[in-house]
Amino acid sequence: MAYEAVIGLEVHAQLLTRSKIFCGCTTQFGAPPNTQTCPVCLGMPGSLPVLNRKALEYAVKMALATNCRVAAESVFARKNYFYPDLPKGYQISQYELPLAEHGHLDIRVNGAVRRIGITRIHLEEDAGKLIHHEVRPVSFVDFNRAGVPLIEIVSEPDIRTPEEASQYLKAIRDILVYLEICDGNMEEGSLRGDANVSLRPLGTAGLGTRTELKNMNSFRFVKLALEYEIRRQRGLLAAGREIIQETRLWDASQNQTISMRGKEEAHDYRYFPDPDLAPVRIDEQWLEDLRKNLPELPAAKWQRFQDQYGLPEYDAEVLTADKALADYFEGTVKEFPHPKKVSNWIMGEFMRELKETPSLMSSVTFAASGKLLKLVEKGAISATASKGVFVEMVKTGQDPETIIQEKGLAQISDTGALEAAAREILAANPKEVADYKAGKTKVMGFFVGQLMRRTKGQANPQLANEVFKKLLNEI
Repeated sequence: MAYEAVIGLEVHAQLLTRSKIFCGCTTQFGAPPNTQTCPVCLGMPGSLPVLNRKALEYAVKMALATNCRVAAESVFARKNYFYPDLPKGYQISQYELPLAEHGHLDIRVNGAVRRIGITRIHLEEDAGKLIHHEVRPVSFVDFNRAGVPLIEIVSEPDIRTPEEASQYLKAIRDILVYLEICDGNMEEGSLRGDANVSLRPLGTAGLGTRTELKNMNSFRFVKLALEYEIRRQRGLLAAGREIIQETRLWDASQNQTISMRGKEEAHDYRYFPDPDLAPVRIDEQWLEDLRKNLPELPAAKWQRFQDQYGLPEYDAEVLTADKALADYFEGTVKEFPHPKKVSNWIMGEFMRELKETPSLMSSVTFAASGKLLKLVEKGAISATASKGVFVEMVKTGQDPETIIQEKGLAQISDTGALEAAAREILAANPKEVADYKAGKTKVMGFFVGQLMRRTKGQANPQLANEVFKKLLNEI
């Protein structure tokens, strides 16, 4: 029997507030264990939570950016479960009356647009972190993360393939980063995705027994974990066995999912409204102001880069995947108004250097990049030599003209000097000259290469071609 996968994602995003969601403790990453806590986030008796307004603002921005309906009133609830990293014995979250519902996000997969529904977005606090001893059979608890503000973005079960799931998660991350409300760092845990996956006979509308997948801290692992789980479930069904509803972990070392625990249902958590927190009521004018001040989002920028700059879809996708990169592209185009050439350069030499030097965009201004491209365009330096100049710009922050002058990299565009060198090369290679005259025009690359070697890469390649053609026609 043929089956299709039914996948839904629950994405947890840590909000970039300076303090926690219900207290004034800092959210800074990497501090010594249990140094960023207080009676409120530790759940001490008599302590009372107060909602962080900035966390609410960030959550509303994400709701608006994903076409959700923001509720006029939402309520915080207590989600009860017992685990060592949960100091209060419950998590403050939202349940029956979440902040936002009924949104959607369009993603592109293999050239086709797929609309993925968003069930809800709600605010909640994070739990602490368990640290397991490498040798002894003990665990420690770090409560620094307890109370850090999260939003949970729950999709409809509209995703059908691991590729769609990966693209959806990337789209969510891009929006969060563009809004500047989450850094999107999956390795540090500020963006986490859990997946619910089941199989059903192809062409039917029902839902099969689902499993929940956790511990997927990269887009690649999301795709691999779903691929494995779909294969596993398909194999069980083919063998006439039942799927067990459970939570499974992705084990990257073995490239497989492993059982963690039975999957809880909502009633297991005994949700009820938190008596210490008043309902959240959204002012219509405040909501409208946030809507008007949303930045240009990735999908809109992707389309504009094609319309305004005439870029191919692929170029636009690469450039708009990162807001800082998109801004750098536009800044460079203002200095050097040749969008496709700027795009080629950024996706090539620039991004290669960016991998080695993450601070590149702050050390080399787009004005300096534009100047370098202008020098190549007017023939003051060769494209080959410009790569070395750019590397030096990254290292020193110097102006490209200064580097070219100090290192003697100016391109030779003196026709007389190039002709003299070209005559010597032709005289020293009579066989290649004969080949060219016999119609083997590819030998021109050999001649130009010899000239470039002789001039240490400083000869103007276009002029060199013209000089050789002229001299060979005279022979």
